[in-house]
Amino acid sequence: MKHLIHTLNKAFDHRVRLGVMAVLLANESVSFNDLKEVLDLTDGNLASHVAALEKAGYVLVSKQFIGKKPNTTYNATAEGKAAFQEHLAALEKLLRP
Repeated sequence: MKHLIHTLNKAFDHRVRLGVMAVLLANESVSFNDLKEVLDLTDGNLASHVAALEKAGYVLVSKQFIGKKPNTTYNATAEGKAAFQEHLAALEKLLRP
């Protein structure tokens, strides 16, 4: 049988990725600027962590222009929601004796 620690999802090891997924599960869609502000991150830091979650298939990135201003929004994919819920369940199992 697998030890519980091995059931944690490595994609959520970093606190920023954990925060991104938590915010995305609590909201249907979040803009780049709102996510950056809520998590107190720099542009580059947020972009690199979201790119890792996007590569894993956990986050959908939508880019559009509103007038002449670029607007980037993020949504958790169904796969991302399921993976994050499994990760949280594994954490809860570790916390309970």
